[in-house]
Amino acid sequence: MYAIVDIAGQQFKVAKDQKVYVHRLDAKTGSKVSFDQVLLLDDGGKVTVGAPAIANASVEAKVVKHLKDDKVIVFKKKRRKGYRVKNGHRQSLSEIVIESIGTSAKKKAAPAAKAEKEAVKAKPPAKKETVKAAAKPTADLSSKTVAELKAMAKEAGVSGYTSLKKAELIAALSAK
Repeated sequence: MYAIVDIAGQQFKVAKDQKVYVHRLDAKTGSKVSFDQVLLLDDGGKVTVGAPAIANASVEAKVVKHLKDDKVIVFKKKRRKGYRVKNGHRQSLSEIVIESIGTSAKKKAAPAAKAEKEAVKAKPPAKKETVKAAAKPTADLSSKTVAELKAMAKEAGVSGYTSLKKAELIAALSAK
């Protein structure tokens, strides 16, 4: 099992019990950190790709120590001008050990409920029966990806579907 995760602005391919050197983290030595920006997850051949990140997936790690990288020399020169500048620096790093990779069983219901409320606000129904009818398709649409929703909007003839966000696409599709 491995994952591609975004840690401190860089992407790393990590596996359990792997030692990784990352840009300095604001965590004390020995403390545990969690990274929620999991971009890809491979669980024994079953690959899950996020758009951009996988919901409810996280990587747990432990900060082993903070250290500095090898010195990098920066030398600038302009020929025939007598200009030479020599500088150097050492990058601050944190050594972490990956403890676990996985997904939590919790599902985020708040964004789906929010999208459903926005869809109902966009077109107020006349009767209670239509509220139930309008709520059911939005629940089905909220489980679809943005690419699938855009394809459905194209088939339905929604104008300007390429620039709409997911909630707006759901509202436009439920209105049709």
